[in-house]
Amino acid sequence: MLVDAHCHLTGSHLPGEALEDTLARARAAGVGGFVAVGTDLEDSRRALDLAHAHDPVRASLGLHPHEARHWDEALGAGLERLLEDPAALFVGETGLDWHYDFSPRECQERAFRAQIRIARRLGKPLMIHTRSAPEETLRVLEEENAGAVGGIIHCFSEDLDFARKALDLGFHLSFSGLVTFQKKAEAIREVAAWAPDDRILVETDAPYLAPAPHRGKTNEPAFVRFTAEEMAKLRGQDLGRLSELTTKNLEALCGWSPSS
Repeated sequence: MLVDAHCHLTGSHLPGEALEDTLARARAAGVGGFVAVGTDLEDSRRALDLAHAHDPVRASLGLHPHEARHWDEALGAGLERLLEDPAALFVGETGLDWHYDFSPRECQERAFRAQIRIARRLGKPLMIHTRSAPEETLRVLEEENAGAVGGIIHCFSEDLDFARKALDLGFHLSFSGLVTFQKKAEAIREVAAWAPDDRILVETDAPYLAPAPHRGKTNEPAFVRFTAEEMAKLRGQDLGRLSELTTKNLEALCGWSPSS
């Protein structure tokens, strides 16, 4: 059984009954668990509601760096109350995105640090977004002692040096459909082949980054199978072994197994 360690299930791309169909297709593809990710306070509420309504779904709640300009004490307090729910397994996605810079960088860092502190208070692992800010992301994680709770570097898109440092800080590496982009993801594929068995996860980041052979289409949790198949090839493992490893790794990280 596979688990999609990071997907967005609350957006307008999944109105009404479409979610039920999406989850059914995923189960038919061998995907038995889903971590639904919230990107702001309202989206986090919706993700948590999904986790309560659908047993194979759990939630990760946070303020995405794109939305970091909205961070204030009231938002932080509201988010922390939501995160006290047992169905909320992770804090985030949070981090730094210096590629788009939709929020000022100082706002991104302030919200990032605050969410790490929430994670430490609650004893829950982090869901990290990092883009075009590798050194800065690692610096904040180290300065805030994020290794005390660990977490996931989601949609891993950095190089081997970053991977080693993230592992040293206690983080897992989650691989998306990027590993199937053979001509444009050499560094990512190198890390996917190298990473320790006990620190790897797979995800879709749906509805974004659909893997080959569905590249350019709307992504969905069923497609995590294509990422897992490519990961298995890169690592010289069969799909069953890769599925077992990634599911056990998620359970070790957050205490949840969708099969239990």
